[in-house]
Amino acid sequence: MTTEILGAPASATTSSTATGSAAGPRFWLAPAAAIFAVAWGGNEFTPLLVMYRQSDGFSNQLANLLLGCYVLGIIPALLIAGPLSDRFGRRPLMLPAPWVAIAGSVFLALSDGSVPMLLIGRILSGIALGLAMAVGTSWVKELSAKPFDLGADRASGARRATIALSLGFALGAASSGALAQWAPWPDVLPYAAHTVIAIVFGLLLLRTPESQGRGIAAGALPAAHPATSPYPRFLLLIVPVAPWVFGTATTAYAILPALAAGEIPSAPVAFAALLCVVALIAGASLQLFSHRITAGHNARGIMVALMLTVASLLLASLAVSPPRLWLILPAAALLGAAYGLLMVSGLQEVQRIAPPDHLARLTAVYYGITYLGFFVPLGLSLLEPWLSYQVMFAGGAAVSAVSLALVMVIFRRDISLHRAAARDASV
Repeated sequence: MTTEILGAPASATTSSTATGSAAGPRFWLAPAAAIFAVAWGGNEFTPLLVMYRQSDGFSNQLANLLLGCYVLGIIPALLIAGPLSDRFGRRPLMLPAPWVAIAGSVFLALSDGSVPMLLIGRILSGIALGLAMAVGTSWVKELSAKPFDLGADRASGARRATIALSLGFALGAASSGALAQWAPWPDVLPYAAHTVIAIVFGLLLLRTPESQGRGIAAGALPAAHPATSPYPRFLLLIVPVAPWVFGTATTAYAILPALAAGEIPSAPVAFAALLCVVALIAGASLQLFSHRITAGHNARGIMVALMLTVASLLLASLAVSPPRLWLILPAAALLGAAYGLLMVSGLQEVQRIAPPDHLARLTAVYYGITYLGFFVPLGLSLLEPWLSYQVMFAGGAAVSAVSLALVMVIFRRDISLHRAAARDASV
């Protein structure tokens, strides 16, 4: 039973994993559940943007600023917590995450349309998400390997963490959109629901064992940006591609709902939530089977994901001028599929190249770059007076095609190296 594992004393849990008991593979569930709860809080705000635009009169620029401002909490939390957890362990840095997320929801619930309160709530949600993504992802990865999990494959940690993240994003949007559209107290009840979820999973996290060794040499912490010199592959493959992760996601669940809101006047908030769910469930579904795409050659998953990005942006370009609901839904699904595969493929690549004592910090740098994509809605809204969304989406497809060409060069090199290694092994 999962509850028995999470509630067992540390000595008992360590013994069970050392002996390879059947209980071992379940240790990762608690930090994955905490990631889910924190992601729920991070995305509960997104479908409510339509409500704030309509009930509080927020402009597109202000609404998109509130959407993206939680990056101001995410990136510092990523870059500070990642290196600290590599030195001091995952538990002390991850345990506060659900409670910080709860504080964010409380500020949002009490805001009553106050922009400063909304900003504080969004930044707190971002801090919690930064902790979960840098530290929680590393914790799940380590608990998805020996001696904690004897049956997991090398990609299990990345797959489990990204699925938890995507499902949290999806269900957070679905619940808040439905409650805001049809339940009483639409600006309070969505945040109250998240608070209950986060309390439950925050308590479950308390008895999860530490996975990161504490034998790292004393002295100064390594640099927070290890990719600049030791990891040229990170610079060549991950850095140019990572912003597309949330660039595609926010296009699906922030831009498309705003453009189509006039087509669904009776339930605009619910429709925004629907697009969130469609995109994120498509992403999580593809993440579930991502090992079939990424197995064998490292760059293949990213290459396929960029193909989806090009196709989805072209479809979005066709769907928005004028808005066509029968095209917007499949465009959101395709954008979500691109997000899901980009996220898990990039994270798997990070976990391949990072040594254990740099895992969380390199994960933090990766996630920090992905969150640059959260400023895509704000950037496009600022360009809207001069360019139509149809033109901007087509331009995005062209830029992602350039990224695809760069990745294809690396993919071909991977294949050549793979074949050379196979020939050497056969000699």
